[in-house]
Amino acid sequence: MQISDSLFRLDGRVALIAGAASGIGQAAARGLAAAGALALCADINEAGAGETAAGIQAAGGKAEALALNILDAAAVTATVDALVERHGTIDVLVSTPAVNVRKPLLNYTAEEFDKVIGLNLKGNFLVMQAVGRVMNLKKRGSIILFSSIRSVTVEPGQGVYAATKSGTVQMARALAAELGPSGVRVNCIAPGIVETPLTAQIKKSPDWYDAYARRSALGRWAQADEMAGPVVFLASDASSYVTGAVLFVDGGWTAIDGRFTPPV
Repeated sequence: MQISDSLFRLDGRVALIAGAASGIGQAAARGLAAAGALALCADINEAGAGETAAGIQAAGGKAEALALNILDAAAVTATVDALVERHGTIDVLVSTPAVNVRKPLLNYTAEEFDKVIGLNLKGNFLVMQAVGRVMNLKKRGSIILFSSIRSVTVEPGQGVYAATKSGTVQMARALAAELGPSGVRVNCIAPGIVETPLTAQIKKSPDWYDAYARRSALGRWAQADEMAGPVVFLASDASSYVTGAVLFVDGGWTAIDGRFTPPV
């Protein structure tokens, strides 16, 4: 079999990116547009989404910006319907929004629990469901949700966040099983420690920042742009037989977690 660069091309495809105003969502939008897709940059921060879209256009790519609150079920449905009416379909969904409240479980309030569970699970479920229905009818598509290394490794203060990231994996696997007969693929990307607004708290603490860097095989944090390649892979025909999978993009963190280099 001859491998062609066209396997990774997304020319003519329509990609909706939830959370495109910053961080991993912004990097995903840029990567998808660079591969030829029309990047629909959606975010509750419409101005930020507009900046992402404008940057893509300035680089010669195709992009549009729109406001989207993935916690508003009616708005999600209406937005997806409007996009399909305008563009005919949605070929790719990338959903990245997440929030974390770093506290021991015994100190969590009910309101904090609802906040983390609400966005990380319910919000991603609502946009996944709305776009999944479109793809089910079209008999094609790729849905990419963002999990985390916290789906398999945890530490004090990360319990509720970790639960949502494990839940995201199982939710994606279930949809992969349900939509497989329609030719729709559903996968997760599980990053390690990435420099984004979500991890700004850690970056402010040099000891904490350096400790996390040492936990990966590469000895450093990831940059958000390093998530773009995995997104393009899962969106493209290069991953045509990949569904129900979790792609760890963690610099080897889960391979060597708890590492100790003995004096050998």
